[in-house]
Amino acid sequence: MDFAHDARTEELRESLLDLMATHIEPAQQTFHDEVDAMENRWAWSQAPVLQKLRVEARSRGLWNAFLPGDKGAGLTNVQYAALAEITGRAVELAPAVINCAAPDTGNMEVLETFGSAEQKEQWLEPLLRGEIRSAFAMTEPEVASSDATNIQTSIVRDGDSYVVTGRKWWITGAMNPDCAIFIVMGKTDPSADRHRQQSMILVPRDAQGVDVMRGMEVLGYDDHNHGGHAEMAFHSVRVPVGNLIAGEGEGFAIAQARLGPGRIHHCMRSIGIAEKAIELMCDRVSSRVAFGKPLSEQGVIRDWIAESRVRLEQLRLLVLKTAWLMDTVGNKGAHTEIQAIKIATPTTVEWILDKAIQAHGAGGLSQDFPLAAAIAGVRTLRFADGPDEVHKNALARNELKRQATRAR
Repeated sequence: MDFAHDARTEELRESLLDLMATHIEPAQQTFHDEVDAMENRWAWSQAPVLQKLRVEARSRGLWNAFLPGDKGAGLTNVQYAALAEITGRAVELAPAVINCAAPDTGNMEVLETFGSAEQKEQWLEPLLRGEIRSAFAMTEPEVASSDATNIQTSIVRDGDSYVVTGRKWWITGAMNPDCAIFIVMGKTDPSADRHRQQSMILVPRDAQGVDVMRGMEVLGYDDHNHGGHAEMAFHSVRVPVGNLIAGEGEGFAIAQARLGPGRIHHCMRSIGIAEKAIELMCDRVSSRVAFGKPLSEQGVIRDWIAESRVRLEQLRLLVLKTAWLMDTVGNKGAHTEIQAIKIATPTTVEWILDKAIQAHGAGGLSQDFPLAAAIAGVRTLRFADGPDEVHKNALARNELKRQATRAR
């Protein structure tokens, strides 16, 4: 069992770490200032400093690092995981710099795997070049979207068009005017088997009847620095038949395929967030005195630091094992581990962030440190890509089956 990075990964890690230290981290405040000064504060992808950083990232071969094959960097899940962790240290800026920000990553994977030649030319290529943004429209306000088969948005064939009607919310990135295309999940055949009712279709932002209604807030944060989360409606939006992805009834399977790599990305970025939190916690307690001695010498603080390190190392090993399984036996073979990291990552990173906030005192709750915004973002991961409870139920069901088979 070898825990070392291979030569290619180490080369890219060193390049990305240098890019982070010399370009991205020093530019974070400039990025925030530029976005806040914009007339449309959702248009973060137009920030001049971001465009400059992207040129540098391209020159280093870090562009589209998430995507395997010749359109990306050709990395495995394990190789990219090491890079995703590093970007988590500056999560609002770094993923976008290397064109590896959600939801574009998952959407590009869908188009690369399931899209037609025409769909790839019209939408995938501009996304790969970083010229446009995209969004994934699945969650709905009227139903419990934790069960994806509940989705009510209709996609109805009418001659050489499909007509899309429905409401969506928490559509990440949709507030950004550069978001030019939506991958919309809806029902083409409500009478079919429950996992064959759904389809996915491409809806351009400028199609008549697309209504981006409002931005949603996450625990008071509008997340405008990565495009926000929108509530939106599709009012009898007519798009060509050729905009359907794969075929009718394929939507649920496409959604499941989209989530596997995305969970690795989210989890490793979250580990990077936790690493930054531990670093900030150690810096803070080393510089503050309470009750006659530095906070770093207080027993409870040392317990937090030790426990944070242990929990984070355990989590990283689990996520990397999952990435390795995905590379070696495929997403289906890694299904249990994918569920496990989805369950374990947010709660572990939340715990570490909570202790880092506590160690900072009142400052930890403020805008002067990234911790409060980070814990709000990580908390959403217990809903994103399916709530914890759904994954725990499925994982336990499979474990019971496995044990029952073993006992025979």
